[in-house]
Amino acid sequence: MAGCASQLPGFGDDADGSAVTPRPTVTGDADTTVSLTASDGAIRPATDQSTTTWLYEGQFPGPELRVQEGDVLSVELNNDLDAETTIHWHGVPVPNSVDGVPEVTQEPVASSDSFTYTFRAEPAGTYFYHSHVGLQLDRGLLGPLVVEERDPHVEYDYDYVVVFDDYLPGEPTLPSDEGAGGGGMGGGGMGGGMMGDVRPPYEGLLVNGQLPEDPPTFDVTEGDRVRFRFVNASSATVFGVRITGHELNVTHADGRPVDPVAVDSFAFGAGERYDAVVEATNPGSWFVQADALDGDEPPARAVLTYDQLDGVRNPETPSSSGTRLRYEDLRAVTPLDGVDGTPDRTFDLTLSRGRGQSYTWTIDGQAYPDADPLRIHPDEHVRIHMENQSPVVHPMHLHGHFFRVGDAIKDTVMVPGHMGEVTLDFRADNPGRWLFHCHNLYHLDAGMARVIEYVE
Repeated sequence: MAGCASQLPGFGDDADGSAVTPRPTVTGDADTTVSLTASDGAIRPATDQSTTTWLYEGQFPGPELRVQEGDVLSVELNNDLDAETTIHWHGVPVPNSVDGVPEVTQEPVASSDSFTYTFRAEPAGTYFYHSHVGLQLDRGLLGPLVVEERDPHVEYDYDYVVVFDDYLPGEPTLPSDEGAGGGGMGGGGMGGGMMGDVRPPYEGLLVNGQLPEDPPTFDVTEGDRVRFRFVNASSATVFGVRITGHELNVTHADGRPVDPVAVDSFAFGAGERYDAVVEATNPGSWFVQADALDGDEPPARAVLTYDQLDGVRNPETPSSSGTRLRYEDLRAVTPLDGVDGTPDRTFDLTLSRGRGQSYTWTIDGQAYPDADPLRIHPDEHVRIHMENQSPVVHPMHLHGHFFRVGDAIKDTVMVPGHMGEVTLDFRADNPGRWLFHCHNLYHLDAGMARVIEYVE
């Protein structure tokens, strides 16, 4: 495989090894049964704006699914669209057969057909679900999934789910070849030129489906400890998140518990999630704000308001100063088993724009689906080292597994532009064929993906 190096002698000889049978999904009675119908529907992200898009159960975002850790969840997807679709359970290491990737783990669900996803909801964490067909995520097919801990490692009184998204009222399309060199996607001067990127024509940024002109409100009581579950469900946006007048005590990264870290803000890429506990000790009305770090849209906003307020007070806007979370600040509460010492297999991968005039994104110069799989053996300690030869950030997501990056455990990690490097380690403990890809939807659809394939 071009650009990949293995520490196992003769690895090239087993390139045609037999596939490993994935673990079966659960077959017993479900603790929670849900029906999700994908269909056309109207949304109103602000009082003076409406558009028709694709929705789950006529809602945007889709319904919040909330279950207890270890419960069996069964979700029937009914497809009332005029196109094929699937559901992927982002971040949950489900059995391969219910991962929802078309032509990799399942046949796409045809129009007027249905498919039932059944799996045990574990481990606990903040996740989300979305279509994994083409650019459908950017049409509104997404929703939050919360798997509640039976014994949380931090105390809180209640929680709110905060879903950030970018708002595209029209049908999403890949940039044209002629426009492939435009600027904007990189932010901070990183866009432009044939190695830059273009940003979809977003009309705004959303919090729980609402534009900043009509922000949602989170009510708190003085003295409460409130857990915010922040989800970046966008298709092409890196968000910087702050709450005016309050410190964020980050307690979970991609659903996995970390030693609490006190910061003023954090940045996260498409597919990442952070939970933070906020102590309600500063009465008033305050903005929960998320700025696009790679775009120029006005920030997404919600309002944090104390219920003891007398009368109406205009929310206060956060400043840009203060401490921002870094990956190196994160310390997993429980280590990831099987990734200590020297890896059994290492892949050295480069992330880059494709050569020529077409809008293409590649891993080691290959654009998916015309790309070699990355083959691994069960129970191996696998290391992936990535070097980003493009000027834009790539939030890389691994299906079916958690990985260690630094001292954190995650499933999605941002690889900085301009020769930025990231190394992740995981244990090959979930046999099957799994997608590894950039979670910028347009980079994925333009080829930045590989299949990780178990063989023996």
